[in-house]
Amino acid sequence: MARVFCGLSGGVDSALAAALLVEQGYDVTAVYMRNWSRDLPGFRCPWADDLADAERVAVTLGIDLEVWDCEAEYKATVVDYLVDAYAHGRTPNPDVMCNQTIKFGTFAERALERGADFVATGHYGRIVREGGRTWLLRALDEHKDQTYFLWRVSEEALSRALLPVGEIADKAEVRRMCAERGLGVEAKPDSDGICFVGQVGIRTFLLDELERRAGDVVEWETGRVLGHHDGAFLFTVGQRKGLDLGGGPARYVVSTDVEKNVVYVTADRMSPALFTQEIRLEDMRWISGEHPADGRYLVRTRHTGELREVELLGSVLRFDKPVRRVAPGQSAVLYDGVHCLGGGIVRAEEGQPPFRS
Repeated sequence: MARVFCGLSGGVDSALAAALLVEQGYDVTAVYMRNWSRDLPGFRCPWADDLADAERVAVTLGIDLEVWDCEAEYKATVVDYLVDAYAHGRTPNPDVMCNQTIKFGTFAERALERGADFVATGHYGRIVREGGRTWLLRALDEHKDQTYFLWRVSEEALSRALLPVGEIADKAEVRRMCAERGLGVEAKPDSDGICFVGQVGIRTFLLDELERRAGDVVEWETGRVLGHHDGAFLFTVGQRKGLDLGGGPARYVVSTDVEKNVVYVTADRMSPALFTQEIRLEDMRWISGEHPADGRYLVRTRHTGELREVELLGSVLRFDKPVRRVAPGQSAVLYDGVHCLGGGIVRAEEGQPPFRS
């Protein structure tokens, strides 16, 4: 009987993943990863409530539950990564790093050391093993697909992983299956946003971590000062809300300069400054370990965002027509059909004037 260590977060997806593994005959040990337990101003971290839900699920399934403290690794590789990225004017995807360094890093390594044959999570994705290779495919439920967050996980790590819910057609079915099994978590809301930030929001979290710095909001077309802000690191390319310019037309962030502490905006939603036909990548990772051949693929630049055709030329993605610019620091994930190949981090564009003269 193969032994599986299953990450059990107390949520719907991981609960059903554990239940399906038990039904499939695996020897399942559940693990609650305590990644973050710090309260934020106005927000109590719900980790203890989530652990209580995980404990109830484990009792219902008749499996052991262990609590593993991963907070040090999580802070160093996820929280500090997020704060540093924002401080340097980038907009990161912390879940991408969490999957690479914690769930398929620290957790997987400890589980294998304990004698696990596989590790499992509640991610929406599919793993296919054939011809001595392991492939990551998009989930059947395209709306919930999470391969966008798994692109930095290596083929070696995926070869020892199981993703049971990736084969289920939609989230409503997942909830129904949880209810049928009496797991008691089927009504829990989906997790949304950055887990450790919680309901306080990224702005409050960053202002708790980084020094508030008053600066100017500048019109991109003219260089005219329109208002002020508490720190250029709080804004991201394309952002519309939160500019607090006292009425007038809606404006969109064109770029930020964290060194000069300036945010550039435009009221023209079709401004050429908001579009690009090329994205340059850095820190590229490929699941197979090999850079795919130049050619045409599909790319996704945000979770559940549109899959667009693109031409890969080394570290450059070239679109057939202009698309909305992607904030530096975001992930661009490449697909060959339903196969997730890997991707890269979007680089800041160079040479773009801060405003037109």
